Amino acid sequence: MKISVVTAVMNGRATLPAMLNSLNAQHHLDVEHLVQDGGSSDETVPYLRAHGHRCMVLQSNADTGIYDAINQGIHRASGDVVGLLHADDRLAGTEVLTWVAEAMADPAIDGVYGDLQYIARDDPTRVIRHWKAGAYSAAHLKRGWMPPHPTLYLRREVFARVGLYDTSYRIAGDYEAMLRYLTAGRVRLGYIPQVMVQMKMGGVSNRSFAHMIRKSREDYRAIRRHGVGGIGTLVAKNLSKLPQFIESGQV
Repeated sequence: MKISVVTAVMNGRATLPAMLNSLNAQHHLDVEHLVQDGGSSDETVPYLRAHGHRCMVLQSNADTGIYDAINQGIHRASGDVVGLLHADDRLAGTEVLTWVAEAMADPAIDGVYGDLQYIARDDPTRVIRHWKAGAYSAAHLKRGWMPPHPTLYLRREVFARVGLYDTSYRIAGDYEAMLRYLTAGRVRLGYIPQVMVQMKMGGVSNRSFAHMIRKSREDYRAIRRHGVGGIGTLVAKNLSKLPQFIESGQV
């Protein structure tokens, strides 16, 4: 099974080594790495050319934002299954893509997801937040549940059938897409009860108070658009994060 891994990056030289090392270490070998660079001004592109994955396909050009960049990468994908690996993230072990391939061998499912850990930006051994996703149920959507987006792998035909990321969302395009796939798209998901990805804290959605407000507005827009609830769903979505800090030992 060929797996396409899409990375959208802009001036990400500092975090590329950990991401690339985790991808290069995968035991599943039928992988292509589609890197969509937004026109970096640091050493991102030279580093990728020197140290990139053996099956890397690099494209560097201007984009209108992260979701446009991701869409460009998906358009170029040729794999049976497509997932994302951001420049700040790393696969949590050498068997992650093996788990994906084994799970996706079941024709009854359209995608898989697993658990996610947020790690300190200055200390990758320190887990700040442990997101144990649990099995999917449609009823969970009204309670603000969603699969951890960095762990999500979908069959390529899902994007052709249900669409790519909506670029009118600047921060919550991943949440909107997942709600669309699970509601209108009726995507069937399998759950891998393992930590699949470790993600550095400090992403765009919580970079500032203004970003947090915009994220909440976009989340609410997506919730209403796909009919999974209202303001209560948004509140529950945010409150559901608190136990993840407790489980990691940070509270």
